[in-house]
Amino acid sequence: MPSFDTVCEPNMVEVRNAIDTAAKEIATRFDFKGTPASVELKDKEIILIGNADFQLAQIEDIVRGKLTKRNVDVRFLDKGDVQKIGGDKVKQVFKVKSGVDSDTAKKIQRLLKDSKLKVQAAIQGDAVRVTGAKRDDLQAAMALIRKDVADLPVSFDNFRD
Repeated sequence: MPSFDTVCEPNMVEVRNAIDTAAKEIATRFDFKGTPASVELKDKEIILIGNADFQLAQIEDIVRGKLTKRNVDVRFLDKGDVQKIGGDKVKQVFKVKSGVDSDTAKKIQRLLKDSKLKVQAAIQGDAVRVTGAKRDDLQAAMALIRKDVADLPVSFDNFRD
């Protein structure tokens, strides 16, 4: 029975490379000299540190640009609140999303069921497995998921024939 998995997994190697190049640019930029401006990646969190909200916005622009150049979709980033961390420093944490959350998985399952395609969707952990009798039905399901789930950068793995 042909099947595929719908997943939401960023390429963490490319994310790390983008953050490293952004950190190098921040260290060498003239307007950040003498300020605590920095960016770092810990596990699946990107931590931005700066003097003010304006500086955090500049750092965020640099990070988003570097991620885009590395072909990492910026929809993987989940923006956190700005926090004061002593003195005049502020910090902002971006979580890197990975895995399809249960609400989105249920939405995908309902979408495929309502579409009248001859496919079945099953939630398996942080992925959604879609099975069907024909390859064409699976490709139609992929197109439908790409079109209707626009807020999450989904990809498809384990295509079995």
